[in-house]
Amino acid sequence: MDVYRIGELAAGSGALVHVPILGQCLCAGFPPPADDFREGALELPRWLAPNPPATFAWNISGNSMRAAGIFDRDLAVVDRSLKAGHGSVVVAAIDGEMSIKRLVIDGNVARLAFDNSDLPAFAVEELSDGEIWGVVRFSIRWHIARARLVRSAAPSR
Repeated sequence: MDVYRIGELAAGSGALVHVPILGQCLCAGFPPPADDFREGALELPRWLAPNPPATFAWNISGNSMRAAGIFDRDLAVVDRSLKAGHGSVVVAAIDGEMSIKRLVIDGNVARLAFDNSDLPAFAVEELSDGEIWGVVRFSIRWHIARARLVRSAAPSR
């Protein structure tokens, strides 16, 4: 496993890539990632999104992943090219709706679990239609009030 220091990665990462931000919240249902549903793009250094054609960003809705450090209104960056394994935070299509969960593999049984002890895990085979869609590479959280950020971004009069 390669270990990098942030300074080393940032110093050699002149190339920027554009990752589409999809316009619907991750837990609220999801159409295919067509251009009609793209809200904009997030510009990232290539080392954060090494496979741009397979990478998308979504707004998170809800607190079902709070123990993973992912909260309501965070932004999740998901890579469809990564293989999900035990413990991966994944985006799964569950009965046609996209949701963020933790993949837990116990022997031959795969479960999609909330990272919130108040909510139960469920076996993947219990789903009528379920598919692992991608792996969450990282998430972004705002640490200032968004209302202040929007106001400060508006042109001054």
